[in-house]
Amino acid sequence: MKALDSVALALVIVGGLNWLLVGLFEFDLVAAIFGGPTTILAKIVYVLVGLSAIYCLKLFPLIANKDKVDAM
Repeated sequence: MKALDSVALALVIVGGLNWLLVGLFEFDLVAAIFGGPTTILAKIVYVLVGLSAIYCLKLFPLIANKDKVDAM
């Protein structure tokens, strides 16, 4: 499970950095690497990033529990 967590986090970071580039410079790095936003590889990356974000939602309870433990 730890490997899946690491992969999901890495993909969420890639997606976040890509959106940073889009917001600041109107440059889509994923599209640039894979030949455009409508190519199958770019779409796969976008879907994997989105699924990783959904998967990472499970981390919120872990963070809340850590805060409770740290408060003791």
